[in-house]
Amino acid sequence: MSALSHITVQGEAHMVDVSAKDVTSREAGASGQVVMQMATMQLAMAGQAKKGDVLGTARIAGIMAAKRTHELVPLCHPLNITGVAVDIVADEALPGFRVAARVKVSGQTGVEMEALTAVSIACLTIYDMLKAVDRGMRIENIALDMKRGGKSGTWVKADARG
Repeated sequence: MSALSHITVQGEAHMVDVSAKDVTSREAGASGQVVMQMATMQLAMAGQAKKGDVLGTARIAGIMAAKRTHELVPLCHPLNITGVAVDIVADEALPGFRVAARVKVSGQTGVEMEALTAVSIACLTIYDMLKAVDRGMRIENIALDMKRGGKSGTWVKADARG
């Protein structure tokens, strides 16, 4: 394991200077899930939640969150993101929804935090919009699935799907 890049030799947090890095195409993917009662999942799928379109709202919230990650996570660089996709799929085996995000940029630093933030906020939005009918929902397994580009190249989680 290498030294932490956001900590100085004096132990102080600082933003990493990426100005000397090459601009390259970078991409990251993350995923997570919201587990709930089957009836809650069916309510959302039928578009009958009192707060409105759960999945559409969660998708937009995830996209917005990716673009604002630098405002939420200290020491993250503001990035000119070139693409964000948030996919939400019902899974009766949970029961609940699987959430996945892919974020792209041409820049000097990666977009792992943006992908993780997109998934986190999409999951939180699903919870918020359905909590009136199912307070026992659980947000689980938020993780980085892959990253591509930059000096460290490609990394894929061992059990990542696609």
